[in-house]
Amino acid sequence: MSERRDLEVIASLVPRGSRVLDLGCGDGALLALLREQRGCSGYGVELDDAKLVECVRRGLSVVQLNLEDGLAIFGDRAFDVVIQLDTLQNLRHLAEVLDETVRVGRIGIVSFPNFAHWPNRLAVSLGRMPVTKALPYQWYDTPNLRVGTFADFEVLARARGLRVIDSFGLRDGVPVRRWPNLLASTAVFVVERGAA
Repeated sequence: MSERRDLEVIASLVPRGSRVLDLGCGDGALLALLREQRGCSGYGVELDDAKLVECVRRGLSVVQLNLEDGLAIFGDRAFDVVIQLDTLQNLRHLAEVLDETVRVGRIGIVSFPNFAHWPNRLAVSLGRMPVTKALPYQWYDTPNLRVGTFADFEVLARARGLRVIDSFGLRDGVPVRRWPNLLASTAVFVVERGAA
């Protein structure tokens, strides 16, 4: 998720002045936006060397860390908001990283490509794996370890004892609240620790 409109929608979910941890922060575009427009502070976590350099060029605080190794360097509730945009589908231990997200943050904002989006369904019904803006890779050349749907995440959240505060889809930078499992290319959830 790197389109400016998508990032602005996500930024609007973050309370002004929040202390933020952005997991898989990429080039730091969202953190920079949060700093400049919402008065937020915090850190990015990124594994890729080139993306780390770009974060530093933007004047951001960034830590090089593999999310699969956990977030033990951060204390419980060290951040107001922990953000994970388009990282869950790349993780082997997705549920454990999600648990860490709500351990170190009061709330978590997560997004991932919604495999149930209608163009994806159509491609599969025609016998092909989809290649779209949200899922831009061929099946044999993808960094994604898994695919998920809006509806699947709701089940995972309940199973992990998370409360969904808000959920919606995104399609071309526009929030989709009606039938997001069918009509949205990206699923977005705001979660916290608590009864589902």
